[in-house]
Amino acid sequence: MENLWDKWVEESVEKLEGSKLLLSLRTMYLKNLEEEEEVRGSRTNLEEEFPVFNQLNPWDRNSVELAVSEFTFNKWVNGLSSCGEEIVHRNPEQKFRKLLAFSGNDYLGLSAHPAVTNAAAKAAREHGMGPRGSLLGCGYTNYHRMLETSLARSKKKEDCVLCPTGYAANEATMVAIGGVAALLSPGEKPGDADKVAIFSDALNHASIIDGMRLAEKQGNAEVFVYRHSDMSQLDALLSNCPLKKKVVVTDSLFSMEGDLAPLDVLVKLRKKYGFLLVMDDAHGSFVFGENGGGLAELFDCENEVDIVVGTLSKATGCLGGFVACSKNWKKLIQSKGRSLMFSTSMPLPLAAAAHAAVVVAKKEKWRRKAILDNMREFTALSGVRLTSPIVSLVVGTEEKAIRAGKYMLESGFHVLPVRPPVVPPNSCRLRVTLTAAHTKEDIQNLIAALSKYINFQDFITNNSNISSKL
Repeated sequence: MENLWDKWVEESVEKLEGSKLLLSLRTMYLKNLEEEEEVRGSRTNLEEEFPVFNQLNPWDRNSVELAVSEFTFNKWVNGLSSCGEEIVHRNPEQKFRKLLAFSGNDYLGLSAHPAVTNAAAKAAREHGMGPRGSLLGCGYTNYHRMLETSLARSKKKEDCVLCPTGYAANEATMVAIGGVAALLSPGEKPGDADKVAIFSDALNHASIIDGMRLAEKQGNAEVFVYRHSDMSQLDALLSNCPLKKKVVVTDSLFSMEGDLAPLDVLVKLRKKYGFLLVMDDAHGSFVFGENGGGLAELFDCENEVDIVVGTLSKATGCLGGFVACSKNWKKLIQSKGRSLMFSTSMPLPLAAAAHAAVVVAKKEKWRRKAILDNMREFTALSGVRLTSPIVSLVVGTEEKAIRAGKYMLESGFHVLPVRPPVVPPNSCRLRVTLTAAHTKEDIQNLIAALSKYINFQDFITNNSNISSKL
């Protein structure tokens, strides 16, 4: 089936331009970086300056080795709430408890990498936080553009737009997609037949849900939710939907379940129905694929995913969000995505640090292999087959999850119990994340602690949908 979305988004951009409502980014060139590029010849040379390593180093452990005061530790263990005030008035004689974290999202362990920290420090020394404003004002610099270019290249997309957070990126994308219906409507508001039909996995991230709700509230979209990864139901919903402008949006790696979207089936359905395929690759970016391109690279279907949303707060160890897409989609998102339009851009040192992290993430391929090795070690010791570095161990009631979290704390591990409203009642769980910064010994110690509280036989299944690809 012909995919009409390229035509629709082009017409939407033309209408914005004709109405003088198409908003532009205005790059602020910061002198020192510009001079460096002239001296060194090209951006490629700048990228080659980043130090890379071929094995785990001491600084990598910063993301998994934590310390908390005994006072704070006791509050956690006893289930007492805290606003963090105890750390301000720290007792010099206070003892500390060391914890090994299996709860963060710094999958590659890049948050303390010398290339990342040096890039941030250098940019801060030379330019401070950079011009403070939105991307549409004075907050868009050649540092931000360099980051966008590297992200677009990573996702094999024509261009990319930065957002303050991954949350803002999803919200801006969903609202912009709904905006197509409003822009192409013959009347002031789109009629029922002119709306965009958005099909969303039931377990998609909250930012996708909130973005869809906003598009729906604006009268531009109708939302259809299909059961988690149920491609048969999605096929039926698509087949029965009379609306022409169809969109399917999915997480790539579902953060509370630890499973992967059936991207191969979604691509087949895309060819059948001609819908726009949007993927939130927050947990998959730089983790999957030979070059870290994410789930689409792993499935070898990068050209079949129209829009990729991502975050810089996970595998790159920084902060911020992005949308990798075509140039027309970028123009539309930056003109209609309110969460981008009305937010100050990321501070310049963060843009510099994130760019360094993207470069290092591609070059240090051993980090992705280390994650895979840790997944295999976890499976070998527990019998639980993994499709991702997220291990979801459902224990049942909220009380059981709290007890399990307390037990793990007392055993020296920071593993978060996940409770409502994040997950439904009676599906509370321990959520374990494996990273490149963990060692084989870490995994062995974790399994030893978990096995005293959890019966791994309850979690041994054959639900791996792409284990052969990992």
